Amino acid sequence: MVDFASLLIVAGTFLIAGSVKGVIGLGLPPVSLALLTVALDLPTAMALMLIPSFVTNIWQSTVGGNARAILARIWPFLAMATLTVWIGAAALTRVNLTYLTALLGSLLIIYAVVNLAGIKIVVPSRHEVWAGPLIGSANGVLTGMTGSFAVPGVMFLQAIGLPKNMLIQAMGMLFMVSTVALAAALQQANFLTLQTGVMSAVAVLPALAGMVIGQRIRERLSEQMFRKVFFISLLILGAYIIVNTLQKL
Repeated sequence: MVDFASLLIVAGTFLIAGSVKGVIGLGLPPVSLALLTVALDLPTAMALMLIPSFVTNIWQSTVGGNARAILARIWPFLAMATLTVWIGAAALTRVNLTYLTALLGSLLIIYAVVNLAGIKIVVPSRHEVWAGPLIGSANGVLTGMTGSFAVPGVMFLQAIGLPKNMLIQAMGMLFMVSTVALAAALQQANFLTLQTGVMSAVAVLPALAGMVIGQRIRERLSEQMFRKVFFISLLILGAYIIVNTLQKL
């Protein structure tokens, strides 16, 4: 039975996460995981994120008209990012979840610091043939362990110099295939239940409402300023997650 307090926590989390995605085009997985793991265990937070993440990334991955060109260039990266998720997910039943939650906090900090510092990594086109599968594999393993899709996957997509519209669509593709792979891995590990499935489906509505709110905020607020506040907040949340989890050891 789903209690009202849990529904409020989930709805509030995805309203905030959806709003962030509405403003800057990304952020739903890291924000939702960062907030949910404060109150819930990591596998449950990952399961709750699945349906809102999939639904909100369908549009992003299909709109833009560049799907064929993007796939021709990054399919080895996407393939490995998908196929290796189950390796990381296996750790959920073999490794202390406290360590994996702390790893999530660390990834959030890395993601925030890289963006706040304006660090630009460049992968020359001649190196994409081996860097794509390698980084895709690392991203898949970390996705399975923490539910975070961004590190190092998004940094790779930025590093290969995709134009803005293609980059946004490519990120949507990465997030969508990663969500599907994570759902399959969590199902295999028996972390998906009817209750989490229902709550994840319910979370779609506040996530979509948040995206609408975020899009309206984007019209009135400097996106650059919002991104700065977002990544500072993510940095603080990541640090809090690490401190909070290490106190449980």
